[in-house]
Amino acid sequence: MTVVKRFVAGAVCPRCGQMDCIRMYRDEEREYRECVKCDFEDSQRLDGQPEAEELETRVNRAKPVLEPGERPLRFVANPVKKDD
Repeated sequence: MTVVKRFVAGAVCPRCGQMDCIRMYRDEEREYRECVKCDFEDSQRLDGQPEAEELETRVNRAKPVLEPGERPLRFVANPVKKDD
């Protein structure tokens, strides 16, 4: 099966902001869009089902919240002693 890629008139790339550089194409399960200027790529399912959730890593994990009354430690450098 041949994939037909079509440009979307007036579409603006979400990454580089250029107009009229987005092209779209489909396969049996997904619809794809890509920018010919900056190589941005995106896709979504045609059946409307949500994407699988992203795995939790140290980068996307929520930051820990301090309990009431807790404060973070603040380290202060030792002052420089003056010679007498």
